[in-house]
This record gives sequence, C-alpha cells and structure tokens, in this order.
Amino acid sequence: MAVQIKYFASLRDRLGRAGDRLEVVDGLTVAGVWATLWPDTPLPPNTLTAVNLDYADLAQPVADGDEVAFFPPVTGG
Repeated sequence: MAVQIKYFASLRDRLGRAGDRLEVVDGLTVAGVWATLWPDTPLPPNTLTAVNLDYADLAQPVADGDEVAFFPPVTGG
C-alpha cells in the first residue's frame, strides 16, 4: 500500500527529483507525507498541495493509491 508523491516547478528543482513513493501508515496526512520524506527540510511557505488532483490542506488524510502533489503558488497573466 503506497501513495505517489509529485513535486512541481521550482520545488522539483530544489529537491532534485520529480517524485517519490511512500508506504501508507494509518493516520498519514499530507503534512505527514512531507515530514516523512523531508524531515530536515521545512515545507516552503505558501506551498500548495493536492490529493488526487484536488486542492488539499495539510491535515487531509491520505490513503493507499492516492497521488499527493506539492507545488509553489502559480500566477498567470
């Protein structure tokens, strides 16, 4: 049982990879995904998150098969 993690734009460049895979444990949240994978790297301010292509907050639980994405704020014009 695992979740797929994706990093986008400058966050992907900063971390040096486009994604990860993480085994699911009971009670895992979006914040817990980041903390497990990057325990020495604080989540950058204003980072947006999504679970299965829907915006999510850091407290949202994740489950087997979910896709969790982390990306910097986007602007357009």
